Amino acid sequence: MGCVSAVPPPRTTDDAAADPEAAADPQAAGRSGGRRSVAAALLLGTLGATVVLLASGRVWARGVAAIGGGSLPLTADGREVTGLPAALAIVGLAALVAVFAVRGRSRLLVSALLALSGLGAGAAALANADGRSALDAAAARTTADTAAHVAGLTHTAWPYVTAAGAALILLAGLLALRFGSAWPAMGGRYERDGSPRPRKAAVVDPDRPEDLWKALDRGEDPTGPA
Repeated sequence: MGCVSAVPPPRTTDDAAADPEAAADPQAAGRSGGRRSVAAALLLGTLGATVVLLASGRVWARGVAAIGGGSLPLTADGREVTGLPAALAIVGLAALVAVFAVRGRSRLLVSALLALSGLGAGAAALANADGRSALDAAAARTTADTAAHVAGLTHTAWPYVTAAGAALILLAGLLALRFGSAWPAMGGRYERDGSPRPRKAAVVDPDRPEDLWKALDRGEDPTGPA
């Protein structure tokens, strides 16, 4: 008789799923993706707010005001032009921290606030990049002439740097909106389930009158079983 070799059956999808080495763990992949999105959101939000706050303090526009027989150079930084980007950057930082302190629908709302902070800061920086109104106001104060206007207006790149930082805050908010539901909550590991903890009854020594009185004050029966 010939020798017949046993041929193993082909692997099915069920067999591959049952083999932990053949199929990837979807929960582990989800946790890994959640950690990456958390790190990216924290990095983008913090970096974006820092850029907005620093760039808002830089000179956005320069000009010259005519005074007497000469001219006076004037400058206007971002906070003089508009204080909105810096204020919204602070709101964005607060929202970035608050995302991890809330859950459910509250987290969705805070994530939307984070995204809107970045959007508003960027729009305000671009809308006021000219800086003419701030320099005209400075010229009026300097010359004591309400009709004074600045001449030789020039601009810097700082308004656009501010807008770029605001775009990073917006990206952090979009990440929070997309992946925030899977992010951990601050201190969630240590939260209790809300059930009352059983109170351990104090040991009462019947030979000590003070223990008997303390037990009576607590509403316990000192003569009952321990």
